[in-house]
Amino acid sequence: MDKTGRNGLRIGDINSPDFQQKYDALVAKHKSILAQYPDFKYDLTEFEPDWFEGIELLRTFKLINSEYVVNKYLDARQHILAEGAQGSLLDIDFGSYPFVTSSNTTTAGACTGLGVAPRQIGEVYGVFKAYCTRVGSGPFPTELEDADGQQMRDVGREYGSTTGRPRRCGWLDLPALKYANMINGTTQLIMMKADVLSGFDTIKICTGYKFRGEVIDHMPYDICTEMPEPVYTELKGWKVDLTKITDEADFPQELHDYIKFIEDKMRLPITIVSLGPDRKQTIVR
Repeated sequence: MDKTGRNGLRIGDINSPDFQQKYDALVAKHKSILAQYPDFKYDLTEFEPDWFEGIELLRTFKLINSEYVVNKYLDARQHILAEGAQGSLLDIDFGSYPFVTSSNTTTAGACTGLGVAPRQIGEVYGVFKAYCTRVGSGPFPTELEDADGQQMRDVGREYGSTTGRPRRCGWLDLPALKYANMINGTTQLIMMKADVLSGFDTIKICTGYKFRGEVIDHMPYDICTEMPEPVYTELKGWKVDLTKITDEADFPQELHDYIKFIEDKMRLPITIVSLGPDRKQTIVR
């Protein structure tokens, strides 16, 4: 909010001669806002010493104008790998609003976050799970609130790493994946956690939605107010432990079928399949 209000502190400000004045002005602003909430108690003096100690540490680092450095690398034909944070449907502009984060989590965020032009973007790797998860509130058409969903949660260890909060789980949603590929300009896909689905006799994939009396294959504008009903295609499961496999040639046929089904629907190659957390369990196809 300080950033969009045009009075936020930026990292370069720590070397400004009037940094303390800028900080004090911002503190005064927030104190005036918090004054409207008398029940909210806080004590800045408890945290400020450590915070200013951290500022002194930052001042020992070499600060650069990163947009110039990044573009210099690109001009020299060097490679830069940018990792997106959070899922595409949490994007402030193109996500399932209002259940979104406060930034652009799509490929476009690499341009605004790094200061590179859109034409500089090369390969776009779309990373997705073999099933769907969501943290907290928000629309989730394929959510499973039954034993199957709990099985995905337990086998996939779908619990918050810090809070232990259980994640919501459900079948793969191809309209959502197709939408994410479209807005990101995905060039190849990477499927994670295929091993989590090993225990199912039948695996479902959502290929469309029943929405307002018709079947559609895209996400409606307001998926939050009016939840669409998923339309499923069922595939045979692979009741095989995938975690020991180190070569694509050893994939069970059912997994080959699952991958091909997704590739055909997305019109994109799945170039990497993960069968577990270890590097050896990451199979490049």
